[in-house]
Amino acid sequence: MSFSVIVPARLASTRLPNKPLADIAGLPMIVRVARRAALSGARQVVVATDSQEVLQACAEHQVKAVLTRADHASGSDRLAEACELLGLDGDDLVVNVQGDEPLIAPSMIDACAALLRDRPQCVMSTVAHALDDASEYANPNVVKLVTDAQGLALYFSRAPIPFWRDGAGAMQAGTALRHVGLYAYHAGFLRRFPTLALSPLEQIESLEQLRVLWHGEKIAVHVSTERPGPGVDTPEDLERVRALIAAQTR
Repeated sequence: MSFSVIVPARLASTRLPNKPLADIAGLPMIVRVARRAALSGARQVVVATDSQEVLQACAEHQVKAVLTRADHASGSDRLAEACELLGLDGDDLVVNVQGDEPLIAPSMIDACAALLRDRPQCVMSTVAHALDDASEYANPNVVKLVTDAQGLALYFSRAPIPFWRDGAGAMQAGTALRHVGLYAYHAGFLRRFPTLALSPLEQIESLEQLRVLWHGEKIAVHVSTERPGPGVDTPEDLERVRALIAAQTR
């Protein structure tokens, strides 16, 4: 199976400015993400950024990168331009690894790509794992999702879903799934994605994958037995990841 990993990275994060360049044990976070992704079966790993600073940091650490426009509305829009810059064919598999996941499991990347290859009725695939922490279930920074009997996504939300009515909204063990910010697409769909009208749900939840569901397309979900390391959304997350990686390198 042949696929490319593209890592979108922009500096204009509201919760953690200059996030891709945040130092983690001597390396910019975006470099750590790219090196982690390179442990998967991907034939290439490319950072797609709107920042000359990120481009320079990648060059200094021998990470392939392309410079994209600064006006993209979403990471998927940025990936679409990157596909054009890289000359990818419409059928080529592309995995979007978020630039704030320096501890992403390489096996999850491989599984996400393989799932889309095996589900031709779907335009995308993604990853989730069982959620067993009530505080994460209630946390709007942790995206939850629900699937149907075929393992296709029904909905993604920052709200606690599914909502256990008889438990007064408490998390019911074994039912909640945490979404991992990992997606596979064919390059052809990525090019079509920016032409799809924004959906009200996407704008309310600030989750671009809801645009795909809104337009009636299907997203396959790989439910992993692994948990990725924590992502980095806030300064507190960054300190947690720094401590974990420092402990691994001792």
